Parts: sequence; C-alpha cells; structure tokens
Amino acid sequence: MDKVGETTLQIDLAALEHNFKFLKSRLDPETKFLSVVKAFAYGSDMVTIAKKMESLGTDYFAVAYANEGVLLRNAGITLPILILHPLPINFEALIDFNLEPSLYSPKILKLFLEKAEERQQKDYPVHIKFNTGLNRLGFWENDVDYIINHLREQNALKVISVFSHLAASEDVAERSFSLQQIATFKKTSEALNQKLGYKPFRHMLNTSGIINYPEAQFEMVRSGIGLYGYGNAKAIDAKLKPVAQLKTIISQLHKIEPNESVGYNRAYKSEGYRITATLPLGHADGIGRQYGNKKGHVFIHGKKAPIIGNVCMDMIMVDVTDIACKEGDEVLVFGLHQSAEEFANTADTISYEILTAISHRVKRVIINS
Repeated sequence: MDKVGETTLQIDLAALEHNFKFLKSRLDPETKFLSVVKAFAYGSDMVTIAKKMESLGTDYFAVAYANEGVLLRNAGITLPILILHPLPINFEALIDFNLEPSLYSPKILKLFLEKAEERQQKDYPVHIKFNTGLNRLGFWENDVDYIINHLREQNALKVISVFSHLAASEDVAERSFSLQQIATFKKTSEALNQKLGYKPFRHMLNTSGIINYPEAQFEMVRSGIGLYGYGNAKAIDAKLKPVAQLKTIISQLHKIEPNESVGYNRAYKSEGYRITATLPLGHADGIGRQYGNKKGHVFIHGKKAPIIGNVCMDMIMVDVTDIACKEGDEVLVFGLHQSAEEFANTADTISYEILTAISHRVKRVIINS
C-alpha cells in the first residue's frame, strides 16, 4: 500500500465525471444542469471542481455566498453563478463580479433593485425564489403581485429564473408533501410568468429530486451531493463514485497494559493488553468528538480499527491489537472501505456534514485530472 505521508483528502476527478454523466443520463437532453459548488465544493476543492465541471459542459454554478462566487471569478470561471443566499453588504461585489443573486424576500428585492439602479445597471440577471414548504428562504405564493409591482416599471433587473427547493425529496414517506410542493411551484411560477409577460426558466430539483421526480425537471436541475458521489439512497449510491477519500498515517504505536487509560479524561480504559495507534487528525480537521469512544472506525490494511477514547484536537487513537501494522502505514478514514455516508452514520449524522467539515489544513491531492 502506498504511503501518503500525512493526512490528505484525495479528490478523484474521474469519479466526478462519472457522477455528472450518470445524473445527466436521468434528464431530458434539453434540460440544463446547475452544479452546486458551495462550501468549497462540499469540502473538496471548489476551483478544481468548478474548472472540471466547466470542461464537462455544466450550464450553471451555484454557491451560497458572494465571497464564494468572487473566488470562482478570480480563478477564471466564466459561466453564470447563482448566489443562493446573498446579503445586502455584498451587493456591490455581486455586481462587480457579475454574480446572479437569488431574490428571496421583499427586503432583498427592494435593496438589490435600489443598488442596481444606483449602479445604472440594465437587465441585471436575478432569480426569484419561492418558498413552497422548506420554510427557509423564499417569497410566499401570495407575494407575486408584490414582486411584479416592484419590477414592472424599471429596467435595472431582469428575472431570468424562478426556483424553489424540495424539503424531503429523498424520503418516500414524504412523497405526497413533495408532490404538493411541485404543484405549488408550478402554480406560482405560472402566475409570475403570466404577469411578467415572458417565461424565465424554472428549477426545483436537487439530487434526490432528479432521481425521484424527473417529471418536475422543468428547464434546469441543481445537483450538489450527487456530483460528489452520494444519492441519499443505497441503490443510487451504488451507481455513483465518491469523489473524496480521506487518508492519514499511523504516527505512533503504543502497547497498553490492563487498566491503563487512553486520551483526555481517561475516556478509554483497557480491559487487557492492547495496541493502539495514534493518527494525525482530530476535531480541528473535521473529525468531531462524536466519533470517539468506539462509535467511529477507520480501516488499516482493509481491517476495521475502532476509534477509542475522546477525539483530540489534532489526533485520534484507534485500537489495532488485531491488525498487523507499523508506524507510517496508511489509514483510510472514508473512501474505499467505507463511504463518507457510512462513516457519518456511525455518529448519527450525514455525509454532507463530514464532507464539508474537513479542515483546509488537510492537504488536497487531485487524482485523475
């Protein structure tokens, strides 16, 4: 087994391409594809991922905040970038870098319109978001007239898309709720289009929506977690390839006698003779304390090694009593032998959290570029 030498997050661009092609295969040929690259491309490498997606033919990007869009523009990304959660303090930067805001409330619409007029913009592209049940961001169904009244006699802004977000697209038990959301969005977007006098493109489906509600793909879909190898269902996960693998090494081995403790607060106490391995990553790297005390585990030479004691800021200790290994050997946290979803499940969380938690002090290594 190759020795990585330090903690690394390996990013496989061939896996990314595979996932994009799989998701595209579920769509009508004319449906546009928006790649979600927020949160450093789900904890990987936003610029590298965006450049690869641009080369593969994605139509749009989305990020959460303006500074993420600015980073992409400074890296040379030229495709349209939707800012999902713009804040008034960043409106100048939005316009400076040609970033397209989601207008999701009366206040945001009013303030961005004022800024666009102040900057003498014409037909600046904006996206109108409707809340159809997630109750996070978005105009209400009965806000259509308010939106139209503010947009009717101005030429600074132009609505180029209308969108919403499914709340539970992966949950078959919530199918009726998702269908109601889709119906509400259809009704609301049609009402807006009629009063605008033209038809902005529409998008509502996330990764699980692409899989479970293809009839609602409208003119564009948005995918985040699916691009990175996770489909929120075992059957779909089997058809995708994880883009990120987290690897580290064994820094030191310890022989532990009966009744000895390991780590802070003596959280682990040995019931017999054991061998432990100390690994150079901890909660400052994204492996939270919830993975300690045998909840989480890593793989060494294909064998499971439980995390013992409390996770430290920069280190974790694992039990390797039954594993033939030595200092410097490679350790897989998630990737080949267990996915990020499986690793996250040991601490009752989800792949999104562990992927986006990986610290930027962890070295990123790009493969299959």
